[in-house]
Amino acid sequence: MTIKAVRGTRDLLPPETEIWNRIEQTAREIFSLYNFSEIRTPIFENTQLFARGVGEATDIVFKEMYTWEDRARAQSEKAQSLTLRPENTAGVVRAYIEHKLWERPGLQKLYYIGPQFRRERPQKGRYRQFYQIGAEVIGPPSAGSESPARDAEVLEMLVMLLNRLNIKEWTLELNSVGSPSSRPAYNEALRQALSGVVGRMCTDCQRRAVTNPLRVFDCKVPEDQPIIETLPRISGFLDEADRKHFADVQAILKATGLPFVINDRLVRGLDYYTRTAFEFTQGSLGAQNAILGGGRYDGLSEALGGPRAPGIGFAIGEDRFVMALSAGSEQASFISVPQAFIAPLGEGMNVPAAKLTRELRSAGIRVELGDESFRLKKSFETAEKLGIAKVVIVGENEIAADQYALKDLKNGQQEKVSQARLVEIINSSQLRRGDVDKLLRTAISERKRIRFIYQGKPRTAEPHDYGIQKGLVRLFCYQIGGESRSGPLPDWRLIDVPGMSNLEILKETFAGSRPIPSGKHQKWDEVFARVGPGDFQDT
Repeated sequence: MTIKAVRGTRDLLPPETEIWNRIEQTAREIFSLYNFSEIRTPIFENTQLFARGVGEATDIVFKEMYTWEDRARAQSEKAQSLTLRPENTAGVVRAYIEHKLWERPGLQKLYYIGPQFRRERPQKGRYRQFYQIGAEVIGPPSAGSESPARDAEVLEMLVMLLNRLNIKEWTLELNSVGSPSSRPAYNEALRQALSGVVGRMCTDCQRRAVTNPLRVFDCKVPEDQPIIETLPRISGFLDEADRKHFADVQAILKATGLPFVINDRLVRGLDYYTRTAFEFTQGSLGAQNAILGGGRYDGLSEALGGPRAPGIGFAIGEDRFVMALSAGSEQASFISVPQAFIAPLGEGMNVPAAKLTRELRSAGIRVELGDESFRLKKSFETAEKLGIAKVVIVGENEIAADQYALKDLKNGQQEKVSQARLVEIINSSQLRRGDVDKLLRTAISERKRIRFIYQGKPRTAEPHDYGIQKGLVRLFCYQIGGESRSGPLPDWRLIDVPGMSNLEILKETFAGSRPIPSGKHQKWDEVFARVGPGDFQDT
């Protein structure tokens, strides 16, 4: 019998893993800008950590944890209950307490990347072993941990991450779930409201109505939604301090231009949340459309036996993040291919080919090595299937002349190149992140047409404006050729720059600005380069 992956788990394979790696790399870069450092906690913890921290009445603790009895190995030892972590905030706060991180200066700004485990019904984007990227800001009140500015800063960081990854059409939903001082009155109002109708709701809601009525808002059963719509909202029960904190968070977000909507049904699924709760949703994911969420947990440290340490954090469901990227057809720009294929030609050529390959890799060039048993046609076919444009032929004639045949599979041209020039030529054909900016500025300043790949299709255009618009790096261009999903050509197009690949400047020039139909061009937040009616402006 063939052994397969356990239900609810999966293997992540190339090239998809490149998308995961790029997401994690981008997250690390953004977190670094906000002075976050990485923390790595154990994959399993004492079960009581989650029972006390997450809440015994939550679905996670009640029915989704992987828990086992770890038997004692000696008479002097006691058996203990251990659990694979279903989330990571409790583990981070446990580490904060255990290592007395409050003794370090300032706030502790920590992030993590890794697997979590929940025994729930597998479905699209939800697995029993799933991956999260998360971050926490925690510390004593004297370090500013209670400030609404911390909430706004975390949300701003997440918006920057979404925009950097070019995830579009997201919505930030906000709510305040109050604090321990305001929650009891609301829970009592919920119990009273539920008392006459809970018998018509699902079994989970019937249990929640007794143990923690706030969890009723987590229900996804369609038949229960009309009842839930009639329940009182927590916004009417917040005390003055809670209302002021929530108003201050909103004021900072508005001042910094971050869009959000108030969702007074948003409560999040864990008991430790207080005050600000939030989710980012993305329409392409269907009914289960949350891609990340988080909130404040001002009493969690005390619940775990530590000092007072207000905090705020979030967790990104990395599986659903990848789905959101795929829905936007942006995943292709995350996948890189080797820059060159080395094709040994003839018996005995594996040795010099291996030597050349090592030297190219030492120079930072990503190379795929063929085999001397391959015919030249097979080497070309292999390179083409791998998406490699340059093939370096290593045969007896090339070794004798100390010049390699370099074949460009895109245009069919072949030239003799010395080893000294190989690195320069191969590198010049590789489009790097910093090169895109340079090429676009050059094309606009010299008014030259460009050719590039976007959404998997080739396009030719006149670049006119390049900058930031609504938080996204965009190119405003007049597309004259290639494919388009937005109607007939030629016409004006807004192109999201992170989604571009294979960008090159053509020899053909264009004659400055063109008439722009009303509504086609929108205001820029910041312009990097622009073609004006009579001159070029670089700002």
